[in-house]
Amino acid sequence: MTHILPVRVYYEDTDMGGIVYYANYLKFIERARSELVEALGFDQNKMKEEDGVVFVVRRVEADYLAPARLDDRLQVVTTHEPVGKSRWVFDQEVRRGDQVIFRALVTAVCMTTAGKPMRLPAELRAKLG
Repeated sequence: MTHILPVRVYYEDTDMGGIVYYANYLKFIERARSELVEALGFDQNKMKEEDGVVFVVRRVEADYLAPARLDDRLQVVTTHEPVGKSRWVFDQEVRRGDQVIFRALVTAVCMTTAGKPMRLPAELRAKLG
């Protein structure tokens, strides 16, 4: 499954040079992952409150390829797959038109609210295939 999140660059996203501050790309891709989970039919707050399930980012590999600037219209394109029992891996690109300007490979793990690793919920694994 591929998920696409449109993002507009606002003044608050930029640094003194007028380009997107590097850490804000991580915010953009986090939002895209959150929207993807919701698009799959899951409410992360409900998962936490009712089942004690949370997702924690374990690893991020990021490449900054070109700058984005104020008022750019971007797309965060996310593909994903479960890996093993508790990991969920996301390949994410931030694009301006056809140009990939940022790319990240993100590994999230499923954990209990007490901080212990756990299997991805069966209902989620079924949706992920």
